Amino acid sequence: MSAFNPEYFNIGHLDTLSYRHTFVHDLNPVIKLIVTLVFILLVVSFPKYEIQGIVPFFMFPLFMIIAGEIPAGVIFKKLLVVSPFVLFIGIFNPMLDKEIIYRVFGVPVSGGWISYGSLIIRFILTVSSALLLIATTSFPGICLALEKLRVPKIFIVQLLFLYRYTFVLAEEVMKIIKARNMRSFGKKGKDIKSFISITGVLLVRSIERSERIYQAICSRGFDGQIRLLKDFRLRGTDILFALVTISIFIIFRKYAIADMLGGLLI
Repeated sequence: MSAFNPEYFNIGHLDTLSYRHTFVHDLNPVIKLIVTLVFILLVVSFPKYEIQGIVPFFMFPLFMIIAGEIPAGVIFKKLLVVSPFVLFIGIFNPMLDKEIIYRVFGVPVSGGWISYGSLIIRFILTVSSALLLIATTSFPGICLALEKLRVPKIFIVQLLFLYRYTFVLAEEVMKIIKARNMRSFGKKGKDIKSFISITGVLLVRSIERSERIYQAICSRGFDGQIRLLKDFRLRGTDILFALVTISIFIIFRKYAIADMLGGLLI
């Protein structure tokens, strides 16, 4: 807790990147959301032992990074933050599934290790595509797309507030921990009792802050309607982008592109 790093909460930096003007940024949010959802569904639909068939799907996040001028290091850092969760879940695969599936240069490889590798690849693809969606659309833009897709407004507003005020809560956490560190010496103030006290202070401050935020948005006439500075209209370019990308995804899913390319090279 004393080594708290505020960079872990710097997810809002992706919203900053979303205000650029590139081909990807100017696409309709509804189109980008639909394409990303189709991408994720097709990636997770592969069998658990599949690796080669998933590899061609890396072309989509690479395209989004290049066309959207998104720093790859930013996405990589966000992936590292949440990667321990997936690594911990999949670590038991090699222990539970010991059936030999392949042999690589004479070395036997069990199904557990293959499914573990497949899980990691799916994680990288799905999470990176979601992060790139935020980085090229902004979270309010995604909520606007959900509204256009007839998702209930109350759900969208709750989702928008949850995302936006997570950073407010993170700021309160950083202030409390910084104050605790300035008032403690050595290991003093770092026991369980202190953490319980910090949690109580955080709860009280969160309630007080939420009341002030509610009064502020009411005084400004917030009615639950999401309004963006950009005027996104459905264009021919948006439809063409959706048709081309989804068609490529279906081809990747239906045919073994990696095997075909390998056969041509060999």
